[in-house]
Amino acid sequence: MSQFQLLRSRRFLPLFIVQFLGAFNDNVFRFALIIFITFTIADRSGIDARSLVVISGGIFILPFFLFSSLAGQIADKCEKATIIRRVKFVEILVMAAGAIGFWLEHTAFLLCVLFAMGMQSTFFGPLKYGILPQHLREAELTGGNGLIQLGTYAAILLGAVTGGMLAAVEGLGPVPVVACIVALAVSGWIAAQFIPPAAPSDPAVKINWNLPQATFRLLRYAFANREILTLILAISWFWFLGATFLSMVPTYGKELLLADEQAVTLLNVAFTLGIGTGSLLCERFSRGRIELGLVPLACVGISVFAADFFLIGHPRTPAATLGIGTFFLHLPAARAFVDLTLIGAFGALFIVPLYAALQARVESARCARVMAALNVMNALFMVVSAVFTVALFRLGVSIPGVFGIVAAMNLVAMVLAAMALPEFALRVRELLRTAIIQRS
Repeated sequence: MSQFQLLRSRRFLPLFIVQFLGAFNDNVFRFALIIFITFTIADRSGIDARSLVVISGGIFILPFFLFSSLAGQIADKCEKATIIRRVKFVEILVMAAGAIGFWLEHTAFLLCVLFAMGMQSTFFGPLKYGILPQHLREAELTGGNGLIQLGTYAAILLGAVTGGMLAAVEGLGPVPVVACIVALAVSGWIAAQFIPPAAPSDPAVKINWNLPQATFRLLRYAFANREILTLILAISWFWFLGATFLSMVPTYGKELLLADEQAVTLLNVAFTLGIGTGSLLCERFSRGRIELGLVPLACVGISVFAADFFLIGHPRTPAATLGIGTFFLHLPAARAFVDLTLIGAFGALFIVPLYAALQARVESARCARVMAALNVMNALFMVVSAVFTVALFRLGVSIPGVFGIVAAMNLVAMVLAAMALPEFALRVRELLRTAIIQRS
């Protein structure tokens, strides 16, 4: 069955809409807040806007460390569709508070709302990935996860653009942002009403309210199984790659390509376009199964085009600032666009089979808790990405140099993953053998 048929099924479509609207809303709020911090707070108070933006990113990620263990326990213990509806109702309250914060132009209050948004996302994550194996057959997991990744990255891009545009509207104050975030929250809650029930995975779970202890036990269980640990670390490595690459794009576009804001957005579009394309191709290449053989091949593809980005080096400076109309006429800019698109495409071929394999192979009674452990590791790897990037900059490494270093590290990471889980190499050989036979 084509993965697009899932979009006609109540088993999947309501969850897809809820996920899309939630990610969209998160990013509308976050990027509107960044614009507010950059152009309003910094001007009025003299506070370093870059520091506040970095702090806001940390505030959003912090709940994943603090509350993922609790979120996983609740998701396994309770009927998931009901909890999703409650989480989405909380989103309405959070966005209403955000509307008040924008109206009052109160930075500290808005940062508290951002923390609450991160908490709401923390509780939704294990529910989202825990409910998929209950509603989808194993043969549908690759296609379903591909659509989820496609929707998530499209929502991130659209949310970033929409949040920036709404915050920049003159004469209406915060009204456009306020109306948008509240409307999206309400729409997500309405869509959640149509998600079919999903029975508790383990009703006997006793909630451990000692969150540090619960987090330690959560990670200890996930790490006890070598196969599960390898899949988790491989997925988290993708988040390290994505966070590193995407953090480079705005500065690269502005300082090395002399691109304006709209042209820099094109580079973000490239990555998202690649993720979408790869997510759709993954189901076709997998042929209705969970195909881990795609992961090493995709890993090589990521490194090849990250290395090509490195080879662009410091391109010649264009005669004038690049806009959308002149962007593709400048060869280094066009080459960077192609590289980022293909990095995104291979990234999707890398991540989608890993998510599907983790959902299929983890013990069903603990699926949501393992996904919560994954959230903790993803957040940790994104923080490490930020520290790693700053450290390289302090050492004088250029943006193309960062791409080159990460390209090499990526190949090393894949070798280590194949050593920990030989199935990667075995499936690659089988895929290549099948391809050769079909061509002969």
